[in-house]
Order: sequence, then structure tokens, then C-alpha cells
Amino acid sequence: MFKNFWYAVEFTDDVVAGKPMKVKVLGQQLVLYRKGSDNSVVAMSDLCVHRGAALSDGEVKGDCVVCPYHGWEYEPDGAVSRIPAHPDKGIPRKARVDSYPTLEQYGFVWVYMGDLPEEERPPIPDWSLVNDTVNYRAVRGSFLWKSNYERILENGVDVAHTPFVHGGVFGNPEKPEVPDYAVEETEWSCKISVELHPPKSKGMWGFINPNKQDLANRPPVKVSNTWWLPNMILLEIETPMGPLKIYDVNIPIDEDTTLVKFIALRGFFKGAWADADARRRVFKVLYEDQAIVDAVRPELLPFDLSAELHVKSDYNATLYRRRRQELIDMGWSVEGNTIVGEGPARVEARVIPSPARKGVPELASAWNFKEVRSRQILDGRAHQVMTTSEREAIDAETVAEAATKN
Repeated sequence: MFKNFWYAVEFTDDVVAGKPMKVKVLGQQLVLYRKGSDNSVVAMSDLCVHRGAALSDGEVKGDCVVCPYHGWEYEPDGAVSRIPAHPDKGIPRKARVDSYPTLEQYGFVWVYMGDLPEEERPPIPDWSLVNDTVNYRAVRGSFLWKSNYERILENGVDVAHTPFVHGGVFGNPEKPEVPDYAVEETEWSCKISVELHPPKSKGMWGFINPNKQDLANRPPVKVSNTWWLPNMILLEIETPMGPLKIYDVNIPIDEDTTLVKFIALRGFFKGAWADADARRRVFKVLYEDQAIVDAVRPELLPFDLSAELHVKSDYNATLYRRRRQELIDMGWSVEGNTIVGEGPARVEARVIPSPARKGVPELASAWNFKEVRSRQILDGRAHQVMTTSEREAIDAETVAEAATKN
């Protein structure tokens, strides 16, 4: 999992004024709420600096969120402005938690989980078609997986699995070949476009579908898969009835739990009467994928690219893995951003540093929740997420040791 990216964490309509909301992303609990003054969304660490209570169980008071335990009031920037037990005393310098930048775009609340200055942050992808209510009809939904988000992302951009996992839905088991495809790459994304032979449409889609040929001779349709770092996907299908576009965010709740939120656009059957069927079709595909991905081992992607076999049709996934290693080399893995307590249970809570830790130098020492490496503290081992240089050094030591023994 990686910090320093914008994460879509919730549908914007589901963050209700006057009511704090708990969300979890990258192993960290956040509280979301809307300010009373302008209705904008605030996102901060859901961990009261006093005794660790969940701010999301409190209440909104004006622009502040109030801790349910001792009534401490937190300003939108994460600083405590009132301690009811000591109203005449000064507020301790460390009475603050991380507050994160937010945006509301394309139907989602986006939270920037990192500490980079604004000009250095990776961009949010252009999903402006989500706002096009003239040419498209949208449905949305959420789907909880007990799988790692990277396994789900790779599945989502995998063209070769559709005839076998989704045969009869949008995969054609009589035409499993993956032809040559076009590739469009950017610093943060990769899109592949290919022509595939679709299966026979069923239900109301099949009733008006002009493509009536048998499976083997059905003319191809254009299919495009795009991923954006670190966790976003767009599937585009030029169906005979019109375009279908499914945008989804694979929200990493933790290493082995993922909440997928999707917005599916269709350029046909644009009446509300077809929404339930459109939603049902998306969930059918998700359930088919879940049955496979939940059983994949190892649950997490290997760090070594050669640990799993790759073929030509896997280009989109192998490029993602290379970019992923680059992020690890840049120090963007979240594994170091964990605070620990004593005892065998509930020993960890993740706190990712916010921009104020770097952007406001006078606050550099004003943080009670420090960054630590929990695995090193708990059992003394080296950190499991290694950079390329660290892994190469270990490999060199292994080779030297083997040569000595021989």
C-alpha cells in the first residue's frame, strides 16, 4: 500500500452534513465530516491524541469535530481548540492530529494521504464523463472483497481471463485468443485497447442487440482497460448498442480487505427503468471475479517480478508491478507509518503524515503520533518491504556466502 496519492474513499452524497463518518484506508482510520460554515469535507486521523478515542463517534460542532470521550474539540486543521476539563489552561502544542487535503470530484470524496506539497502530488485522473448526464446514464455501487487491492486491480485489467471467468457475460469461450493491442502509457497510468469477440447478449440487451451472429463469427468490439496508480481502473466496451464505461476505485482498507466503489456509465437504455438491470450485471461480474481472486495465492503480489510467470497478454499487469517497485524505491510504502502499543492484541494503529508535518516547519516537533516501523519494534526484524538497492545488497551477500561455502 502506498501513501502520497489521492484516494477516493466515499461517494460524495454519502457524507452527510452534521454527522461524522468513519472510513478506513491504508490501514488507517479516518473521520470525515462536513464543515458547518461551507459544507466542505474535512478528513483527519480518527484517533484522539488524548486517549485514542474515535472522533467519528463524536459530533460536529460548527466547523469542529468533538471527541466523544472527554469532549476535546478539533479544528479542521487537526488542532485542538478546546479542552473542557481545563478551560482556563493553554492548549498543549502536541494537541493535534493529522488533517488531510480533500476534493469532491466525479461523485467521490478524494483524500490526499501523504505529506507532499501540492505541486508534487500525483494527479487525480480525468473522469469528467461521470458528470455527462446527457449522453450517459450512471449507476453506482460498493462491493467488499477479502482480497488485496493489487490482486483485484490486476484482475480488473486482465483481458485474457474473460472467456473463462466471464464466459457468456462478456467473455467468449470460443474466441479466447488475445490479439495484438494498442498501448498508451503515462507516468501514472497504462491503457491497452484490443478487439475481442463478444458472446451473445442475454435479457433485454440481447433483445435489441443488432449483433445476432453465432459466437464464432460474431464481429469484434473494442475493449479498453486502464489503470491509474495506485488503485483505479476504467473498463470501456464499445457494445453494439452503445458505449459502456465502468470506473472503479479499489480502496485498500488494509492488506487483505478491499472496498470497491464503482460508477458504471451506459450510452444506451438511458431510462431509470434499466438501472436495476445495469447494476445487477456489474455485480454478477464482481461475484465471478471474487470467486477466483479470493483463492489466489500468495494473497499479496510478490516483490520479485520473476516469482510468477508472465506472458505477452500480461503487459498491463507487469508494467503495474514495475511501477509499484519504483514507488517502493521512492519510499512511498506505508509500512513504516505505524504506532505501536504493548501486548499481543491491538498493538498497531497506522498514522500517515499529513502535509502540515513538512509544510509548517514550526510544527515539526508538535506531533505526538510519530512514524515508526512496527515490525522492527515488535520483533526486531528488518522491514519486509525492501527497495531494489536493499534487495540487491542482500542478493550480493547471499552469493558471496555461497561462494565462501563452496
